[in-house]
Amino acid sequence: MGSEPETNILLARWQNGESSARDRLIARLHPELVMIAAARLRGERDSSLSTGDLINDAVLKIMAMDQNNLADRAHLIALASRMMRHILVDHARLKSSAKRGHVKVELCTAVEGGQRLDLNCLESALIRLGAIDEQLMELVEMRYFGGMTVADIGIVTGLSEPTIKRRWQTARAWLTDALENPIDDA
Repeated sequence: MGSEPETNILLARWQNGESSARDRLIARLHPELVMIAAARLRGERDSSLSTGDLINDAVLKIMAMDQNNLADRAHLIALASRMMRHILVDHARLKSSAKRGHVKVELCTAVEGGQRLDLNCLESALIRLGAIDEQLMELVEMRYFGGMTVADIGIVTGLSEPTIKRRWQTARAWLTDALENPIDDA
């Protein structure tokens, strides 16, 4: 993954319009992006998405945005994780609308208690959580979809590790309840 200062220098150079720095930055972060994408796809059956597809789609979405709000590697990884989440949810919706049975995927993260979740139900629960507390929703997103550590989340949010751990417990409890008691949109 390389050293973080070098990564942040490349990020700054990309933000100043240097496309070769962007390419070197993506190449430097590629092993980490592969791990995140592979973890997101593990357990998905009959998927037409590959790890490479997920990474490429996420990178293309990031390149299309204004990257000036990215402070460092942790922020870029958090954004890539968010993009991968949206891509997976869109893919699940497309499969569902095509009248094919969507199977649950296993969210393989660095957090305890791996479980199989329906991405549509998870997305609905995250939208509801975001309406209540957007920071909690972002925390779930970073942990589940980004596999980010408490330390990385602290860098992105500016919160202390004990605060993040307490908020994570709250978010997990809320999410568990929301997934066990989904709201029927029909």
